[in-house]
Amino acid sequence: MYSSFIVNSLAIKMATNGIKHSISNGNGFAEVPATKLRKIENGKNGTLLGSTPDSIDNFLKEVVELALMEGFKSQERDDPVVRFEKPDELSNKMDLELGDGGESHEKLLECCKDIFKYSVKTGHPRFFNQLYGGLDPYGFAGQVITDVLNTSIYTYEVAPVFILMEKVLLEHMMKIIGYEKGDGTFCPGGSYSNLMGMHLGRCRKFPDIKEKGLRRLPRMVLFTSEHGHYSVKKNAALMGLPTDDVIKVKCDDRGKMCPKSLEEQILMLKGEGAVPFFVNATAGTTVLGAYDRFEEIADICKKYQIWMHVDAAWGGSALMSEKYKHLCKGMHRADSITWNQHKMMMAPLQCSSLLTRHPEILRKCNSIHVPYLFQTDKTTYDTSYDIGTKIIQCGRKVDSLKLWMLWKAKGNTGIAKQVEKAFDNAEYLAREIKKRPGFRLVLSEPECTNVCFWYIPPRMRDGITTWTSEDGYKRDLSKVAPIIKERMVERGSMLIGYQPLGDKPNFFRMVVMNEKVEHNDMDFVLDEIERLGADL
Repeated sequence: MYSSFIVNSLAIKMATNGIKHSISNGNGFAEVPATKLRKIENGKNGTLLGSTPDSIDNFLKEVVELALMEGFKSQERDDPVVRFEKPDELSNKMDLELGDGGESHEKLLECCKDIFKYSVKTGHPRFFNQLYGGLDPYGFAGQVITDVLNTSIYTYEVAPVFILMEKVLLEHMMKIIGYEKGDGTFCPGGSYSNLMGMHLGRCRKFPDIKEKGLRRLPRMVLFTSEHGHYSVKKNAALMGLPTDDVIKVKCDDRGKMCPKSLEEQILMLKGEGAVPFFVNATAGTTVLGAYDRFEEIADICKKYQIWMHVDAAWGGSALMSEKYKHLCKGMHRADSITWNQHKMMMAPLQCSSLLTRHPEILRKCNSIHVPYLFQTDKTTYDTSYDIGTKIIQCGRKVDSLKLWMLWKAKGNTGIAKQVEKAFDNAEYLAREIKKRPGFRLVLSEPECTNVCFWYIPPRMRDGITTWTSEDGYKRDLSKVAPIIKERMVERGSMLIGYQPLGDKPNFFRMVVMNEKVEHNDMDFVLDEIERLGADL
């Protein structure tokens, strides 16, 4: 159903019509007679400079049909998630080099087939490796239209539909969060969204920093949990702040930031003369999936006049579900929020948003006078719709259409069901792990759809009651996950991540979100790990 929808209604027609119109007289360009096309000889392959509309039409049809086959028709459970090759071997198997002459359409199609063959199938129902996965057909359709129209979203003049669409999406998301008013923008990823939140927080604390810079400013410090995303420290360095002034706040045994410890750190640093300006809380930490105590953190930030940001890149989509939105209780009190729709909502990469409850702060922090692009004396429309003035980027890819298409097709209710299915699969997996000998959860009750666990091979199970205190046993256990991961990659049966955390040895981190995933896939994961690791 999905494939015929895209082939017949959108992908081929949009792609080929876009090319035809650009080179034919139907759009004001002179049509190039085939007799005047010049053949370029380049060794064994030849190409036509300015290929005919029909040849481009056929080429694009084959590319789109190949994409649909690989993306929707052939990702069955028995198909490999990856056909892994080492870098040197893969370089030898693919023709990646570029030359002076062009290649034929036949050669390009062969290259496309190799790209699909050796790439990781992130839409596969057994891809659990990252905080993204799946392939939403409506998001894909939006991506196709976006690329055919190929515009930058900075002025209404060049992106009228998309600017209105982005406005609708941002307002809808702010309503879901609980912001009565505010502003926002789409960003190239969650790390960038977090950077924008930090930037706004510093601008709020020091309003003239845009004009004056860092000169004569006091020592500025910021806070994040010890399980917070690494982008906080990298963003601080990018903003000219010492990484030593990114204060890691300890977490409890469930991975949540300790509000008491946060306040103690704030008071200590204020006593040293530093100025706390930013607290990064998290909704769904990268490894354990923990949700911080937003109400308590908001109280502290309000008390000390500190900008509160919530990195909800991963776990923010719980807001869509009546059943799980309690996890985000108090998040509406944050000054800014990162929310990645390319994660649990399954919009195509990349689709990340930064939202703030302060309506004018984006424009205040980022706008400068650029008369060649943002003319204020335009008479055809209200220039407040030239939204490029309030963001750092100039050229910006349209990320709104793929999300709008997905949301328009499914509605709030459909997305809620999708999110709840992910949680249901994760909860089922946790229950099954508790039943199986040799499996042990890192957290007895996972909070998000991250399910973290150890597999303990039969020969090591006698030490299962004492491993937390015996370093030799922990070292041996830490070797198990990497070996099983290597074997699953070589087999291509599934992909799951692993990592240590603090003093805990390596464990598996299952990330569940793909709407294709069922309970029997969770059973397969445990069976396959057991099969791959029983001899260790």
